[in-house]
Amino acid sequence: MAENKTTSTIKKNLAGAKPNVTDYAAFRAGFSWDKVATELGGANGDFNMARIAIDRHVAAGNGATTAIRWLGVDGAKIDISYSELQKQTNRFANALASLGVAPGDKVFALSGRLPGLYVAALGTLRRGAVFSSLFSAFGPDPIATRMTIGKAKVLVTTADLYEAKVAGIRDKLPDLKHVILLRENGEKSDLPGTVDFDDLLAAQSENYNTAATAATTPALLHFTSGTTGKPKGAQHVHGAIVAHYATARAVLDLKDGEVYWCTADPGWVTGVSYGILGPLSCGATLIVDEDEFDLERWYSIVQDQKVAVWYTAPTAIRMMMKAGVDAVKPFKFTALRHLCSVGEPLNAEAVIWTEKNIGLPAHDTWWQ
Repeated sequence: MAENKTTSTIKKNLAGAKPNVTDYAAFRAGFSWDKVATELGGANGDFNMARIAIDRHVAAGNGATTAIRWLGVDGAKIDISYSELQKQTNRFANALASLGVAPGDKVFALSGRLPGLYVAALGTLRRGAVFSSLFSAFGPDPIATRMTIGKAKVLVTTADLYEAKVAGIRDKLPDLKHVILLRENGEKSDLPGTVDFDDLLAAQSENYNTAATAATTPALLHFTSGTTGKPKGAQHVHGAIVAHYATARAVLDLKDGEVYWCTADPGWVTGVSYGILGPLSCGATLIVDEDEFDLERWYSIVQDQKVAVWYTAPTAIRMMMKAGVDAVKPFKFTALRHLCSVGEPLNAEAVIWTEKNIGLPAHDTWWQ
């Protein structure tokens, strides 16, 4: 059968593209899930996600490596090393213990991309509690539905989001015992019935004896979108970190110490699996941008932060295409070596466009 025009065009444009797994047959022959689990230290039965994502890098002498580079809307930049992330998440785990939060209890987060959100996520996992992140654009009803289903005991959020979306429904959340407020722009809030995140952590020890968690111990609670009815909770276990790590290595091709940027919102599963756990388990430096989509800013981040691996979505790529070649011309992506897409299917024209104008074809990772 003769090739159609699109297929022949793709082959022509991608003739020089290099696979990230250069010898797939050898890779496949040498791969086993047991081998990956052993590499992560799970052979002793401990699959705690925080230990794998943070502690083993510190133990290996890589504590000084930047784990998270946070870029604020106002131009601020905060680098958090693996050693510092270990200390902060230890503090949060101790804080949860001081509040009576036991392993298995549910800790929810409703926040934009603030450093404290990432500390709370990993500190919750360190404690052995279950972490669930909500999309910050949700209204009160979707929030109440998910927190009720999940029996949320703790909510980590900001003062603005709490007042606008949670305070009015708090009496409908009988399981919610504690609300912890992250500071925005360094401003502390004293809203009734809440506690300040910074003050809470400052009162805790930076040492914590992370309990071993089995592969089957609950770790994360994600929710479906609810487009076909009431949203459903999907529970993920600590052993899932083995898949996060293996796929981040093989598909995203992440290397230790490399700069990586996943643009997915942390309120959704991709933003947790490949916006936190996958890259940190690989020892990468995770870019976290507080701002929403702005094409010039995005191009600047990839260029100035020397992003090596960029994980984005078809919607964003189509917006790049719409803005045209002139928008991308001023930027040089000298460090970028791998570009991936996640979400809905990626059309062939988008792959051709990125290869021609970004310098790399976008790899569709399919996801769900």
